[in-house]
Amino acid sequence: MFPNFEVRASDSPLVERIWRSHSERAGSFTSISTICLSMVISKWRGRIAISIHGPETGASCKDLPDEAELEWFGIDFKLGTFMPHIPTGSIMDGNITLPEAADHSFWLGSSVWQFPNYENADTFVNRLVREDLLMCDPVVNAINQGKSPTMSLRTVQYRVLRSTGLSQRTIRQIERARYAATLLKQGVSIFDTVYEAGYSDQPHLTRSLKHFIGHTPAEIPTTSIIGLHTSA
Repeated sequence: MFPNFEVRASDSPLVERIWRSHSERAGSFTSISTICLSMVISKWRGRIAISIHGPETGASCKDLPDEAELEWFGIDFKLGTFMPHIPTGSIMDGNITLPEAADHSFWLGSSVWQFPNYENADTFVNRLVREDLLMCDPVVNAINQGKSPTMSLRTVQYRVLRSTGLSQRTIRQIERARYAATLLKQGVSIFDTVYEAGYSDQPHLTRSLKHFIGHTPAEIPTTSIIGLHTSA
């Protein structure tokens, strides 16, 4: 379904990765859980669209349209990155498509923007930051790395929820499931994955992966899982 899936790093401290892919036929794929905001630019039949995707709290099956040479490229942002004029919680488990403007451009905020491409995505992100349309809460990223913030628990909870739309508990659950799936893809046994990822037992691991990744532990080593990456 994804014959060419290419990923590159970004120069922006707000971007986790930039990717592109294409499909030549209709079908479906499993979209796995993610804790981060992303932008996806789609091209088909000479048309182009840009959508903003929120975190996904469960795996879901996505259908691909019956279109020849449907192309995408995406910008996956790091945890704590958010768009202040679009509350992340409002697009949880969903997305919004930005309105089109003339001459292959779109509306974002109160301005018309040219569509970015795979090569100039970093420049596009830097401009979003300069225009205050994209921000990052450094406290959230620090917390995810295990650092203790010098502020009250309520303030921490508010800042995490504001930037991610998620609770800290949900973030940990999704990250653990993605880490476990990565271990299994690397050939680690199910028994060792239970221990390494901190699950109580194999049924606990199975329930988590079925919900967040969409596959059982036994299925994951032989399944192509697009977007599976982790810093754990």
